[in-house]
Amino acid sequence: MTMKKRKVVVRDKMQRGYVYYRTEPIGRNFAQEFNPQLTPKQMLQLGVFGGKYLTDCRSEFPASWFARARLSAGRRDGRLNCFGVNASQSLAAWRLQGWTRPQDPRGWFQWYCRYYMGRRSADDARQIRRWRAIARHIAAIRKNCEKGDLACRRKQRQAVLHWAYDSRTI
Repeated sequence: MTMKKRKVVVRDKMQRGYVYYRTEPIGRNFAQEFNPQLTPKQMLQLGVFGGKYLTDCRSEFPASWFARARLSAGRRDGRLNCFGVNASQSLAAWRLQGWTRPQDPRGWFQWYCRYYMGRRSADDARQIRRWRAIARHIAAIRKNCEKGDLACRRKQRQAVLHWAYDSRTI
């Protein structure tokens, strides 16, 4: 299915005038090795990043993503996360680690949201490698927890959820 390129101009607190193009259909034509279990909408509804993610850039994404999203009006609040714990480092820590890029200053989840919406970029391979690397945390949950014991390793389960793996099924 061919799709007309759709231009997106970003105007939010972290980016002004950043332009990208959506060249693929929404939620389709992912790289073969990239098979996330959750959509951005599902992640926001379950509770990720303490509810403090994409709160100032909603206009870039479908309103339906935010209809039942667990968002914080103020600071990040771990109680809003699916597992009720904080499992994130700060954005400043992400920057120090070199995990963010200027095109996606909010990090992996912003990249994933834009990728899901149809943007493809030179950073895709790096971000997909990072996503695949989370498999070690899934292995640790499987090794140390009874299947379905959602109280076991809640922080690690939440972290895995941040990467679009449905840790409730492990």
